[in-house]
Amino acid sequence: MKTHQFFLLPLLFITGFPAADSVSPNETKPKKAKLPQIKENNVLLLKKSNFDRALKETKYLLVEFYVSLSQPSQNQSEESAEAARQLKKEAPRIQFGKIDVTHHDLRKEFNIEFPTVKSFVDSSRGDPIDCKGVRQASAFITWVKRRTGPSTVLINSTDQAEAIINADDLAVIGFKAIHWKTQKAGFCSKTRDVPEMPFRMTASKDIHANYGIQKNTLVVFKKGKPVHNGVLEDGRQNKLDLMRLIKTFTLDLINEYNLETSVKIFDVPVENHILLFTPANSETFSVIYENYKSAAAEFRGKIMFVLVDTNETRNRGFEYFRIREVDVPAMRILNLTSDAKYNMPADEVTVENLKEFCQSYLNGKAKLHVSGEEIPEDWDKMPVKVLVGKNFNRIVFNKIITVFVMFGPWSYDCRKLLPIWDKLGDQYENHKDIIIAKTDVRANNILSIGLEHYPFFRLFLAGPDYQEVAYAGEHTLKAFSEFLEEQSKTKAEPGEKDPSGGIKEDLSQKKTVITEKEQL
Repeated sequence: MKTHQFFLLPLLFITGFPAADSVSPNETKPKKAKLPQIKENNVLLLKKSNFDRALKETKYLLVEFYVSLSQPSQNQSEESAEAARQLKKEAPRIQFGKIDVTHHDLRKEFNIEFPTVKSFVDSSRGDPIDCKGVRQASAFITWVKRRTGPSTVLINSTDQAEAIINADDLAVIGFKAIHWKTQKAGFCSKTRDVPEMPFRMTASKDIHANYGIQKNTLVVFKKGKPVHNGVLEDGRQNKLDLMRLIKTFTLDLINEYNLETSVKIFDVPVENHILLFTPANSETFSVIYENYKSAAAEFRGKIMFVLVDTNETRNRGFEYFRIREVDVPAMRILNLTSDAKYNMPADEVTVENLKEFCQSYLNGKAKLHVSGEEIPEDWDKMPVKVLVGKNFNRIVFNKIITVFVMFGPWSYDCRKLLPIWDKLGDQYENHKDIIIAKTDVRANNILSIGLEHYPFFRLFLAGPDYQEVAYAGEHTLKAFSEFLEEQSKTKAEPGEKDPSGGIKEDLSQKKTVITEKEQL
């Protein structure tokens, strides 16, 4: 998926000067924060010292929060500058600024994930709007116009409708046959978050008759031809479902995954992705691709169809999905929310096999794909034990020993905590009733209860009822140790908060962790 972008114009700040007698000779004249100076591309260069004043003196202020030397931030800034240039004369009330938050607390205050653009309206600092999914200058201009003016254009004639449909690669028209006045506001609110598409609406009987529309209908046109026709049920559509469906039309049916397209793919709010791993230069590629494309149309808006060229050396799909060259062509479905993976049981990539696989997944009947590492020979030789899919259940759910586990792929954020975790292992090495362990969940497909951001930590308490406690404290040796000591002394009832802030769950009536068949 992709990231976000911005734009806008110069700020005209009016500075007032106090009268000469307003400050006594013995008083120090208060300093005003310096106003942002536009140094390039009509973008205000903001700092923490002038941020509040910029908000107060600007009706609409879009702020890019960036980290210096970040390539995504630089790309976003280029699009922002282009949007600012185009909006300079057209919308002077709208301003764009940028601020480097590499080393100060605005990053935490606004929960910044880079690069990020937030829209501030009427000097309000407390409730900015995230410009999610906005990447290109044209999309940014559409996004801001829809929030400062009407989000859709009203069509009144068939000639106007034909011109609009044939002018743009993509066009969306809401045909409103009944309850127009009550439906208009609801339709407009749904269009605000899809700036990549020009939205229009009409209540004209002539236009309805020309296109054979009799009900409230949303029609998506692509290159002049209707590609989706959906009845609007009196405005009761779920906004996310409608946005999800419409945004899929900003992409092709099949989207090749690479460094350039990845952000755009993940911008579309479809959480289910099916990936075809195959070399694009193989003799069977054209047949496989056509079968893949034929199956994709039926699942638009439900499953995103992605192609991974296994000859592209920059793609790391092999590593993440643990696919070997001898496995290709290979199919996987990935749920972005749970990180769960599913393998197509059939070897042949036919339209029928693809449709059956996708439908079984949507029906909840697809079999979870489980991969895992072999048990290391020295898995229990160090103070911190190494768990994989084949020994996880046997060690964690043993009823006699309490096990404190660090879960994570060994990314940078996880690896920098390993020395602390090793020290915790040293501290409890001689405790026969406590084990400190770690596991790579992505390499072993270990799915515990309630996955969160990596790394995360779980304490599995000894006993017959399999209680699991989520750790939510600081990532320090002292905090880990105090949590473990507290849990060793008390054993709360399932669902009860414990003194150290965790929540205990009774796992005895639930499915345990999903792993490979254990090697005993």
